Amino acid sequence: MKWLREWLTLAYLLTWWRSCSTLCTGLFLALPVLLTIFWAYHRLPLCWVVSLLTLTLGLTGITLVATIKVFVPNQDQCDQIALLLGNCEPAKSWQMMYLYTVLYVTGFGAAGIRPCVSSFGADQFDERSRNYRSHLDRFFNFFYLSVTVGAIVAFTAVVYIQMKHGWGAAFGSLAIAMGLSNMLFFAGTPMYRHRLPGGSPLTRVAQVLVAAFRKRNVSFQSSEFVGLYELPGKRSAIKGSSKIAHTDEFRCLDKAALQLKDDDGANPWRLCTVTQVEEVKILLKLLPIPACTIMLSVVLTEYLTLSVQQAYTLNTHMGHLKLPVTCMPVFPGLSIFVLLSLYYSVFVPISRRITGNPHGASQLQRVGIGLAVSILSVAWAGVFERYRRTYAIQHGYEASFLTQMPDLSAYWLLIQYCLIGIAEVFCIVGLLEFLYEEAPDAMRSIGSAYAAVAGGLGCFAATILNSIVKSVTRGKGETRESWLSQNINTGRFDYFYWLLTVMSLINFAAFLYAAHCYQYRSKDGTDRQSDKGPGSDHTSINAQDPIKNPQLSVFGRE
Repeated sequence: MKWLREWLTLAYLLTWWRSCSTLCTGLFLALPVLLTIFWAYHRLPLCWVVSLLTLTLGLTGITLVATIKVFVPNQDQCDQIALLLGNCEPAKSWQMMYLYTVLYVTGFGAAGIRPCVSSFGADQFDERSRNYRSHLDRFFNFFYLSVTVGAIVAFTAVVYIQMKHGWGAAFGSLAIAMGLSNMLFFAGTPMYRHRLPGGSPLTRVAQVLVAAFRKRNVSFQSSEFVGLYELPGKRSAIKGSSKIAHTDEFRCLDKAALQLKDDDGANPWRLCTVTQVEEVKILLKLLPIPACTIMLSVVLTEYLTLSVQQAYTLNTHMGHLKLPVTCMPVFPGLSIFVLLSLYYSVFVPISRRITGNPHGASQLQRVGIGLAVSILSVAWAGVFERYRRTYAIQHGYEASFLTQMPDLSAYWLLIQYCLIGIAEVFCIVGLLEFLYEEAPDAMRSIGSAYAAVAGGLGCFAATILNSIVKSVTRGKGETRESWLSQNINTGRFDYFYWLLTVMSLINFAAFLYAAHCYQYRSKDGTDRQSDKGPGSDHTSINAQDPIKNPQLSVFGRE
C-alpha cells in the first residue's frame, strides 16, 4: 500500500508539473516585454533559443538527479521491506528544492516551445498558394502525428531503457535526443520562412485596454469626436499584419480608436488604430472555443491515473507476453497513429459526401466530433468500471485491490483508450488549425498558446475536482470510503466516471452554442458568418461596417 500511495503522490506531482508547464506559456508570452519592450515575438533567437536550451538544460538537470548519489537520499540501509513501509531516509530540503527547480525549468522550456512550434511550422506555407488550405490541413495532422510518435516512444523505448538500465539512462537518452533535435533544427535556419516581426502582441493588447479605459467616458456623439483612427492606404501600422476591417462587436473597445480633435496618433497608449483594436476583439472572440476543450484535458488527466489504477487489478498478459502497466497509456497514442494514417484515405472521402466540405469537415466540426467521442469514451469507462468492481467483489477481491484478477483482461480498457485517442485527434488538431487561421496575422502564436493554456487549466481543474470529490463523498469520521479511495474495489470510480460524463455533456452543449454563434474571418479581414453553426466552412458575406472610406487616415461617422 505504501508504494501505491507514493506512486499516486508522484502522479499528483506530475499532474501539477504538467499544469504549470502549460500555464507557463502565458509567462513565456510575456517574456518579450520583460527582456526588452521592442523584441519581436516571432524572432527566432528569443522564442526558440531560450526555450530549446532551457528544456535541454532541465532534462540534463533531471539526468543528474538520477545518476549522482548526492542529489538523492542515502539508500544504503534501505531494503525492500523498509521501502515498502516507508522507513527509508527522506530527502533533504535542498534535494527537493533542486528536484523541483529542474522540473519547472524543464516545464518552462516546454512552455516556450509549445505555442511556437505549430504556428512557426504553419508559417512555412505561402498563403497565396492555390493549395494553401490543403497543405495547412495536412501539416497540422502531420504535426500531431509526430507528437504522437514521440509519446509512443516515451511509453515503450524509454520505459524499456529505464527498466533495463535505470532512470539515469532513461533521462540521459531524452537529454541527448533533445540536444540532437536542437542541432537539427538550427541547421535548417537558413531555409526557414520568417514573418516580419510585429512587436510584442501583449504590448498592443495592453495599449488597446489602456486607451479604451482612458476614453471610457467619451461619447461617440461628442462634438470632439472626429472618427475611428486608421492609417491611410493598404499598409497596416503593425508589421507582418494586414488591415482588419471594423466590426460592431465589443463596442467598448472601439473607444481605443476613437480620435478626438486633440489626438495626433503619436501616442499608442492613448489612440490605437482600428486594426489594433480588432486584434483584441478577435482574441476575445476566440476564447470560448478553446475554453470548451478544457473538459477534454480534464478527462485525459483523469485517465492518466485512474485507468492505470484499474489496470493494476486486471490481467495484462497478451499470450505469453506480460505488458507493464506503465505502458498502458501507449494505446491512445497507437489509436491516434492509426487514425491519422487513415484520415485522408478513409475519413475525408466519407465525410466529404456527407458534409460537402472539400476537407471532409470544418475545423469546428472536427472539434465537435472530438468532444462527442470523448463523451462516449468516459461513459464506457464508467460502464466497464461498474462491471470490474462488481466482478472483484463477487470473486473475493474486495480487500485485495493490488491483486490481479487473472480471468479479467486489462485489454477491455483499450476501448476507452482508443476512443479518447480518436477524440484527441479530432479535437486538438482541429483546434490548432482553427486558432492558427482565425488568430490575427501577427498574433498566431498567441492563438496556438490558447490550446496549451486550455490543457494546463484542464490539469488544474482535474486536481481540484479530485479534491472536491474526495472531500464531499468521504463519510464523517472515515466511516465511508470516498469515490476515489485508494482501494479501488471499495471506492466508486464508476460514479466518478459518470460525473465526468455529465460534465462533458454540459460542456458539449456549451460548445455547440459557442460554435453556432462564432463568425469566421474572411481573408479580407471581415467576418464570415455561418448560418449552420460549426457545420459550414468559411462562407463569405459582406460585413456591415460603419467605416465607409478606407482612403482617409481618419474615418468619419456614418
